[in-house]
Amino acid sequence: MLRYIVQRLIAMAITFFIIISISFFILRLMPGSFADDPTLPREVVEQLEDKYHLNEPLIIQYGYFLKDAVKLDFGVSLKVEPKRTVGEILASKIPITMQLNLFAMLFMIPIGIILGIIAAIRKNRISDHLISVVVVLFISVPSFVFASGLQYIVAFKWNLLPTVLSKEQVLNWARFKSMILPILALSFSGIATITRYVRSELCEALNSEYMLLAKSKGLTQLQATIRHAMRNSFVPLANIIIPIFTSILFGSLVIEKIFAIPGMGGVLINAINAKDHTLTIGLLCFYSVISLMTVLIVDLSYGIIDPRIRIGGRK
Repeated sequence: MLRYIVQRLIAMAITFFIIISISFFILRLMPGSFADDPTLPREVVEQLEDKYHLNEPLIIQYGYFLKDAVKLDFGVSLKVEPKRTVGEILASKIPITMQLNLFAMLFMIPIGIILGIIAAIRKNRISDHLISVVVVLFISVPSFVFASGLQYIVAFKWNLLPTVLSKEQVLNWARFKSMILPILALSFSGIATITRYVRSELCEALNSEYMLLAKSKGLTQLQATIRHAMRNSFVPLANIIIPIFTSILFGSLVIEKIFAIPGMGGVLINAINAKDHTLTIGLLCFYSVISLMTVLIVDLSYGIIDPRIRIGGRK
């Protein structure tokens, strides 16, 4: 197990290096830079290019970037939030984004599991067909479409919830109320995915031989379902629940912009549009680390959830 973890960490480090390298070259090869401002005198532009090595060959710029990246120093924001370091911006924006995504996870997991169980137990009945229609709808429609629809109908037409995020700094009822719509918009796709997986696995478990054995020993259908079918059918959920968090994190890039949430999404979009390369690369590194960590956690979770699975063992 330890050997497997070490191998995975080495592979993650190599993958991370490739990601940030590709990101650096793509951003630097794009036309224009943050110094391309017609209102700035030519002398000021030259000073900025000299300070940030923009007048050096690209490979030299890459060397400076790697030297700072090893020390986790991605420099300062050049356009979006001038004179603030990338680390400070990340520290101020990550809690807002993570709070939104964690609430979405806490909402979608139980709802998805409950709907999946109902659909499996009442297979081929009206409730199963209705849930299937909802699942197809939630998977087919993008989250930003749901966000715009909820914002227009629930917030604007019905005036039930705020249109944008509250300015409250602490998590109170007013702030949580303003987070309900973005939470719902982020949750629909995850609910559909979890429901579909739970229904599929539970239907297969209910028709398995060990369920017949359990009922032959005197267990009722409900007891056999709870003790055996559900437990075995929930093992594959580890393969989707953790990656769902990553998909929510990336999905919140647009949702945060729609609901004026001052999190990572709006900053990343502004940094790309403003050609703020240092801030853009810092944000991309954060998302890359989260993605790589979810892959590792999924692999390790199999051995924890099901002891029969041995990871990294020798043949």
